[in-house]
Amino acid sequence: MSITARYLLLTACLLVGIIVAGCSDGGTANQADESEQLAEAFTQGKALGVSFTDTRVAGMKGIAENDLLQLFVDDQTGAVAVIHKKSGEIWHSNPPERDSDSLAAGVNKGVLSAQLKIDFYNLFGQLNAVNSYSDSVVHKQIKFEEIVNGVRVSYQFGTSEKTMDDMPMKISKARFEEKVLSKLDKTGQRALKIAYTEDKENSIYVRNDGALKGLQLDRALKAFEDAGYTEEDLVADIAENNLDQTKPEPRIFLASIEYILDGDSLVAKVPVSGIRYPAEYPVNTISFLSFFGAGDTETKGSILVPDGSGALIHFNNGKTNYPAYQQQVYGTDQALDTTENAVRTQEVRLPVFGIIREGGAFLGIIEEGESVATINADISGRLNSYNYVYPSFSVLNKGDLSLDANGQQRSLPKFQENPMKTDFTVRYAFLDGEDASYQGLAAYYQQYLKQNNGLPQPKTGDEKKDIPFYLQLIGSISKKKHIAGIPYQALEPLTTFEQAQSIVTQMQQRDIHQIKLKYSGWFNKGFDHEVPENITVDRKIGGSKGLRDFVSFAQNQGISFYPDVAILTAHSGSGFNETKEASRTLRGVPATLYPLDMALNRRDRDRLPSYVVSPKAAGKFVDAMLKDFGSFQTGGISLRDLADQLNSDYRENKQIDRAESEGMSVQALNKIREADLKMMAEGGNAYALPFLTDITNAPMSNSKFKIEDEEIPFYQMVVRGFIDYTGAPYNLSTSTDIKQYVLKCLEYGAGVYFEWIYEPNHRVKDTEYNELYAVNYELWIDQAAEIYQEVNAILKNVRNERITGHEKLSEGVFKTVYENGAYVIVNYNRSKVTAGGRTVEAESYITGGGQS
Repeated sequence: MSITARYLLLTACLLVGIIVAGCSDGGTANQADESEQLAEAFTQGKALGVSFTDTRVAGMKGIAENDLLQLFVDDQTGAVAVIHKKSGEIWHSNPPERDSDSLAAGVNKGVLSAQLKIDFYNLFGQLNAVNSYSDSVVHKQIKFEEIVNGVRVSYQFGTSEKTMDDMPMKISKARFEEKVLSKLDKTGQRALKIAYTEDKENSIYVRNDGALKGLQLDRALKAFEDAGYTEEDLVADIAENNLDQTKPEPRIFLASIEYILDGDSLVAKVPVSGIRYPAEYPVNTISFLSFFGAGDTETKGSILVPDGSGALIHFNNGKTNYPAYQQQVYGTDQALDTTENAVRTQEVRLPVFGIIREGGAFLGIIEEGESVATINADISGRLNSYNYVYPSFSVLNKGDLSLDANGQQRSLPKFQENPMKTDFTVRYAFLDGEDASYQGLAAYYQQYLKQNNGLPQPKTGDEKKDIPFYLQLIGSISKKKHIAGIPYQALEPLTTFEQAQSIVTQMQQRDIHQIKLKYSGWFNKGFDHEVPENITVDRKIGGSKGLRDFVSFAQNQGISFYPDVAILTAHSGSGFNETKEASRTLRGVPATLYPLDMALNRRDRDRLPSYVVSPKAAGKFVDAMLKDFGSFQTGGISLRDLADQLNSDYRENKQIDRAESEGMSVQALNKIREADLKMMAEGGNAYALPFLTDITNAPMSNSKFKIEDEEIPFYQMVVRGFIDYTGAPYNLSTSTDIKQYVLKCLEYGAGVYFEWIYEPNHRVKDTEYNELYAVNYELWIDQAAEIYQEVNAILKNVRNERITGHEKLSEGVFKTVYENGAYVIVNYNRSKVTAGGRTVEAESYITGGGQS
């Protein structure tokens, strides 16, 4: 066995031995010497034979180097630094001037020097935290190991220092005097006589807890140690005196970070297998490199956050009165979500974040663990003097179990059975020059996805072709009706297949082209259909014959047809077995979703709930659905939730965590692709992108969090040219300002989208579908034609062209540049604006360049 391999094993054994005793590789007694030799070589900066220096990283050791980057590490604190050779920019894991930060104090001061932070639950289910500086480095509990192209830094959090409980609460007079006092000098005897009071009546000594503080405790512990008092002696005294005393397990945590140079990137990984913790203190989340590349109060720059379409938080924007930024990647896990209020925010669709500053930028790409990640960002002036962004990852989740006893209710914590089955890996890619911008970061991420099969093949051959018009039609819904005063649920047809043909024909007569039709509520009892274990086309809208006739019509007319299917949500009364097929919460009950009451802005628990389908059952439903679906030869399918939601299942002894759930969703998407079906989907989470041709309800804005300063089309700059997309239906959006909608489509390169029914609007009155308040097609079709023709006249010139540039020219004025050089400048203001040397009328736009 090589020295390096032996050292790696020895270090692992040493660390694991804190929790689990006994570890051996069958080697020789020389192993310890070899380990010490490697450690010494590392501290001398010779671990990998790298020899280079830079005054800006004084005191740090050169660890790895390639053509683009140099990696340094501080072997005292664990801090790392990366030098980007081309630009000369240096990126620190911790702010170099952190010790002089006058704002940070207490715990916040220590966190500035930490590379890892662990949040864990105490015995009462309350969150506590340790960090790698205050709880590891300060105690000199940090180790370094060389790995190919980098280094592994391992931390022990907390110490096994002895406490008062390492001394018996009571000890017999005979043992105290013979086994302890007799072996001590006068100093030691004096310390123990302060620590214990003699009970002459019972011939014992009783521990004097009130005197055992600070220096007196240290002296008493040292006296026992000097006397040779062992753990076996403690056990014997506890047994002899029938003491209700146990020696507490030390609160020790272990974790490590691996740093590797990979081309133009630093890859940082926290292996989940290396996260060790006492059973009494389960780890909730782990955060790392919280201050990587952080900018101070004198630095100009911005933080990129993946909120919806994307947003920028400018350094030092002074918005400390508003909450810091925090969002889960891919939205909430509905097996955990207990939110009662209607939260109207955009989801995070892409697992990325970044910092852009003068001289350079980095893009953080979460490569492993993104499904359990949260992106955090904050500005200077709140906790410290820095602007920073970082990921945190869930290791174990907690729920609350309510118990009723004697008329009193008690809540007990219930924890996830096993840690997440994924490592946590982030790639920090460094850019300089013109690429050090959000436009450059988007282009880099697009190329990254392309190289890693994260996008479909780019769209080609459609130059000057009309852009898509997205239309969602609702076939039928469930409506409460009465017979002789007795209520019952019946299907209410809103758009039959024949009526759908009529709508499409009328659209074509108005020069609406490239229609991509999503058809919802067409099978298994309407919009909130039964689970697709089998497919029965609803007779009230035309049945199987009506569907086949419509498919033939759509093919003849060049209409792309996407029947809509929900996989991950099952509705009450839909033939779904919630006991066997629903995800379980941590409380062990089926995960339910109650409809939102938009008037009260909360969930309405008086209405029937829907259920979160277990990821395991979802795969089964996809298999069954494909068997029946193929016979209709639609050529496409619309996925209501498979690319939009990601949920766990905490069923006892059969846990499926969110990372595993993501893998199951990918498998299901791949099965649909193998069935040769084009996929339209809502939302468009990153893991689904390789499978999709179209995205509806793509993020077209950010969440308008107060801490954010700018909304940007980062998402669109990544996917355009590979996937067609549109936002929410215009007629159901919160704002129906035609001019503003047209400008957004032009700026973001998006298609036009409407949601309609054939029947009058009053047909949805007194149903569970009050959100369909303005969907009768006759009220919108002429306006839709006007919008489409205006947007199409511009965007058909950049059909399938990627967005290569985007900038804010002035307040409310933005310029978007497409790959062929064409550009559009939009003015959202209600007054004329001159920007970039061009005058743009109020709520209007101008074009130029390329083939515009």
